[in-house]
Amino acid sequence: MTIAQRAARPRTAPTAGDAPTERRIRIRPVYLLITAWIVGVFGPYAWMLITSITPPEQLVTGGVLPKEPTLAAYVDLLTTTPFLQYLINSLFVAVGTVTITITSALLAGTALSRYRFRGRNAVLVGILLVQLFPTMLLIVPLYIELRTLGLYDNRFGLMLVYSAFAMSFSTWLMKGFVDQIPVEIEEAAYIDGCSRLQAFRYVILPLSRPGIAAAGTYAFIYSWNEFLLALTFTASEESRTMPVGLNLFIGENLIRWEFLTAGGVLAAIPILIGFMYAQKGLISGLASGAVKG
Repeated sequence: MTIAQRAARPRTAPTAGDAPTERRIRIRPVYLLITAWIVGVFGPYAWMLITSITPPEQLVTGGVLPKEPTLAAYVDLLTTTPFLQYLINSLFVAVGTVTITITSALLAGTALSRYRFRGRNAVLVGILLVQLFPTMLLIVPLYIELRTLGLYDNRFGLMLVYSAFAMSFSTWLMKGFVDQIPVEIEEAAYIDGCSRLQAFRYVILPLSRPGIAAAGTYAFIYSWNEFLLALTFTASEESRTMPVGLNLFIGENLIRWEFLTAGGVLAAIPILIGFMYAQKGLISGLASGAVKG
C-alpha cells in the first residue's frame, strides 16, 4: 500500500478496545492497588472462616484449605462452652449502651445546639477534654465506684460505664447534626401551635435520624468489641461479654484456634446485621439539613 492509498483510507473513530497501550498501563496499577486493598481488608475474615471449618488435626499438620470441611467447631462451641451466654451478655450490654447513649446524646446535643446559656462553651470544651483521658487511668476510680454501688460484676454497671465513654463523641456528633437543621423549621412549628417538646418530637427527632444512626452504630461497635473494661469489671459467666469469653480460649499451653475463629465468625454476624439496617440512615446523612421549597 502506497503513501497516497494510506492517506485516502477513511479514518474511523477510536473504540474502547483501541485504547493506547500507555493508558492501559496507567490503569493497571490502580486495579492492583484496589485488589491489594480488598485482599488486605477481607483476607483476615476469609482466613478466620476457613480456619473455623478446618478439622483440629489439620490445623496442627498444616495446610491452606480444609480437606474435609466441618462445622464441628461451631457445634462444640455452642454446646460445650458458655459462649452463647457470653454472646447474649454482649448483645444485652450493647443494646442498653446504644439506648442510653442515643437518648442522652440527642438531648444534650439539642440543648447545646439550640440554647445559649452561661458556661456553654466550657461544657463543650469539657466534653471534648474527656476524650483525652486514657481509659487506663480511670479503671481504679470506676472499680471503686462500681463496688460501692453494688454494680461490680453486673451487666448494668458495664452498660453505664460504656455509655459514659461513648457519650462525649456521640454528643458532639448529635450537636453537629442538630446544627444542620434550620431553625426556621422549628419556628414554623411554634407558629402552628407546637410546644417545645412537640417541636422536638416532630421536627428535630425525625430530621436527626442520620445522626442517631451514626451515634448508635458507634456506641454499638464500641461496646461490642471493648475488652479491657469488660475484663476488669466482670468476674462470672453471668456478666462476661464475648471478647472476654474468647480470651478464655487462650491458655498457657494450648490455644483453641477452632473455638477462637468460630467465635469470631459468630461475633461478626450482629455487626453485619446492624450495618445493614443502619446503612440507609448513614447514607441519608449526606442530605441532612436540606429544606424543601
